Amino acid sequence: MATSAGGPAGVPSAPARPRGQDDGGDTLRRDEKAEAIASLTERLTASDTVFATDFRGLTVKQLAELRNRLRDADTEYTVVKNTLARRAASETGREALLPYLDGPTGLLWVGGDPAVAAKVLDTFASEHPDGLRIKGGLLEGEDLPEADVARLAKLPSREQLLGQLAGGIAAPLTGLAGGLNNLIGGLARSLGAVHAQRADEQAA
Repeated sequence: MATSAGGPAGVPSAPARPRGQDDGGDTLRRDEKAEAIASLTERLTASDTVFATDFRGLTVKQLAELRNRLRDADTEYTVVKNTLARRAASETGREALLPYLDGPTGLLWVGGDPAVAAKVLDTFASEHPDGLRIKGGLLEGEDLPEADVARLAKLPSREQLLGQLAGGIAAPLTGLAGGLNNLIGGLARSLGAVHAQRADEQAA
């Protein structure tokens, strides 16, 4: 379910904008705010990986293109109202997301491989440097600064890892499955790789 961007003058807007997911003035009624906070709280509870962006330089057409690309990566892009998103982040223990909820904010809800979603986002941001800025986000619930999103984008995807593993192991499928499980036994491994790369760069 894709939502549409909206906000003050100069910010892309489109029809069919879900309640509570705009970046405009505080025009929601109390019941609408409660409903929006509940929806965001539910999504944050269910989502381990979320990226935050500033979309203010994108046109409606470019924003639609970004959504289409992300959809192929099993990722949904929605525009959120910061005041409501902050409430939801605080209520769900996702305080690491709070620094990124400033200015026009579009969130990527990653349902698939975080590395694939990061690649799509990083590529699009490179193509539209004046239109889209990556703020940062969460990976496995942990803080992921902007620079680490770029590092994550350079990591191999699950499919690439599977291909590398399959090419290097002559074993039954059970052995292959076990090896794959040991190799990429969760998104936390991706987070560890990102942090390790950052530490190496700082030590160099």
